[in-house]
Amino acid sequence: MKTLGRTILPYLIAIAASFAAAGIFIAAMGFDVGRAYQTILLTSFRTPNGFIQTLLKFIPLTLQALAFTVPLTAGKFNIGGEGQMIVGGIAAAAVGITFSDLPPVILLPLVILAGVIAGAFWGLVPAWLLYRFGLNEILTTVLLNFVSFAVIDLVATGPWRDTTAGHPTTIPIGQGGWLPMLVSNPPLHSGIILAVLVAAGIYVYTSRTTGGYELVATGANPRAAEVFGINVKRMFVFSLVLAGALAGLAGSIEVAGVHRRLIEGMQSNFLVLGLIIGLIARGNNLAVPFVAFFIAVLEVGASAMQRTLMIPVEMVFIVEALVLLFVLLSDVVRRR
Repeated sequence: MKTLGRTILPYLIAIAASFAAAGIFIAAMGFDVGRAYQTILLTSFRTPNGFIQTLLKFIPLTLQALAFTVPLTAGKFNIGGEGQMIVGGIAAAAVGITFSDLPPVILLPLVILAGVIAGAFWGLVPAWLLYRFGLNEILTTVLLNFVSFAVIDLVATGPWRDTTAGHPTTIPIGQGGWLPMLVSNPPLHSGIILAVLVAAGIYVYTSRTTGGYELVATGANPRAAEVFGINVKRMFVFSLVLAGALAGLAGSIEVAGVHRRLIEGMQSNFLVLGLIIGLIARGNNLAVPFVAFFIAVLEVGASAMQRTLMIPVEMVFIVEALVLLFVLLSDVVRRR
């Protein structure tokens, strides 16, 4: 219990300090600090719609954060979750449109699997470049994001485009590729179950299995891991491919559960928030879902704050950045 308290305490202090610092900015802008805090923190819990919107944001945020923390476990940085999510969505939409007449029992698994495989392939490219030529994975994963932007623009404005939409968008995928709904009004799809199961699976794998131990050992000390027989290069490749699969799953869930079609810009700001979540969680896969839920609450509260109080939504970005800074600062204080 004492260990748990020591673990949680820095987070609580960081959150309190970040809100106190943000309150100074809010007050300086002439807004009601109390109402702003109330809106940010309580909007997700006041109505069923607010809570479900929070859960819908929680799904891609969790998967994007895991797509960052899994390679981080092996000492590598995946900054390509955005591109991997996009190509996952493209593949899911392509399968869902091409085979739209298939029954749900066949089409839905194909749509989800297509997104996972496409994301894994997008992670394999920088992994292979790292393995074969030693190219830095930060550079290659970032550059592949821009390639994915061009690809989604090509697909969303190509033969499958929805001519009635005012934004680059494809026609809907077949109904057999839609994720089943858990709640119809307001709508909540079953992707939440999939995300929670995947998060639990990643934690069990990295913490309770031999393969996970090799991944952690590689990140802790690659040279020592190699001395003890671990193929370090393969661990690097595996971590990036697995990360790509996680981000691709996020893309296929967005297509099959939220939009039911491919929409340019569906990746929103999930990559940046995923990186923030992963860093706040300090790369701990167990902490990721909890931090992701907190960030989802802030995001939903930010939208409400902008609508009702006219406070710029960027204020929540400041809060999120301050939380991260104070969490990192707590590490420095603890070491000293």
